[in-house]
Amino acid sequence: MTLDARAPRGGRAVRLAKPRLDPAVLTVGGVGEDDETARHVARGFLAAGIPVGSRHVVDEDEGRLEAALRAALGGSGLVVVLASPGGSAGDIARRALSKIAGARLILSDALLAWLERDWARRERAMPHRLDRLALLPRGAQLATAAAAEPGWTLEIGTASVAVAPNPPADLAAMIDDWLVPLALERSGRGDAAVLRTLLAIGLSPADAEDRIGEWLGKPGPVSVSSALAGDEVRVQLLARGATRRAALDALAPVEAAVRGALGPDCYGSDEDTLEGAVGRLLAARRLAVAVADAGTGGLLAQRLGSLTDARRCFDRGVVVGSRAALEEIGVSEALIEAHGAVSAAVARAMVAGICVSAGTGCGLAVTGLAGPAGGTAAKPVGTIFIAAASPAGIQVRGFRFDGGPHAVRRQATRAALDMLRRALLGGESASP
Repeated sequence: MTLDARAPRGGRAVRLAKPRLDPAVLTVGGVGEDDETARHVARGFLAAGIPVGSRHVVDEDEGRLEAALRAALGGSGLVVVLASPGGSAGDIARRALSKIAGARLILSDALLAWLERDWARRERAMPHRLDRLALLPRGAQLATAAAAEPGWTLEIGTASVAVAPNPPADLAAMIDDWLVPLALERSGRGDAAVLRTLLAIGLSPADAEDRIGEWLGKPGPVSVSSALAGDEVRVQLLARGATRRAALDALAPVEAAVRGALGPDCYGSDEDTLEGAVGRLLAARRLAVAVADAGTGGLLAQRLGSLTDARRCFDRGVVVGSRAALEEIGVSEALIEAHGAVSAAVARAMVAGICVSAGTGCGLAVTGLAGPAGGTAAKPVGTIFIAAASPAGIQVRGFRFDGGPHAVRRQATRAALDMLRRALLGGESASP
């Protein structure tokens, strides 16, 4: 079963499951950031209308993995096991599944051939000791769809186990070409579904739920939910119908109404980015932006510079680290002495100066204390001033961000982009 290639951007059309047990994902070894692959797998399943029932990290211990597998197999039609194929995690997964299935390990000619080809591509002969990597429980099938680095599947009772490499050589291909189709196949045929995720900034989850409360938990062909993701709110709309067209028709009016309720706080959907939203507004108005940065270490310019049409809408970014550099973009020594380098007055002068220097209609300036040191009682670490210039004028705001230097810079960058976005939309207030 394949995904419908005609689905609109961000709206993947799939065959939904009849009511069945949701898939489980087990990561063998590692904690925290090492579970990143599992998070992406979970998102891929959710985008296909199949939420993950459980997700666990299991120590590289055969007994513990066996216990976790038995529990997962008792409550899921599909269990995804993420394990490094060439390390102890892969060996443990093979042995545990062999024991649970009552199927001895045998040499897979197909997997051995793939391994030999992989070593040949490196112009090296595969060591004989690595033949063990081609051992699979009898009955296992190689997942040829994940050609970049094959995984394998094994049927155990009424459930299916997919053992996937972690980390994979090609994560997107592993999810889209193998795991999602497998999950859809295991779930059986059913209605079509389209998932849309609306992205909003500048409001709390409680504010979002107040605005979209009439759709939350409402029965019908479109289910609506919201969640906090970092410093933004994501509102998910899952539309179901007998066909893809029916699901899209059901989605359209609800999406329009929810977007309207979110108002200018909604900056995009699905894979959109905040800088992308700013870039589209600049392009539509035939404007360009320049950046003077004494607070994010160049992160703001980096995000704007990553835009596909950056040459058209992003003129330049200047990272400022000294008073002399501030003076070069038009900030006087007297102004700095009177207000301090980290101040609303200096941010305003910075953005005015960079716009004059670049000859652009829009500008962003950031000055602040990202830390870890340098704060005072009056201006502690996390104090940031941002100025946004647009044809409507200059807006300046002060912020107090929490967290370490990276978190402060990230939050400052998003706040700056959001200020310019709202100014270009017509002057709506920026997110707090």
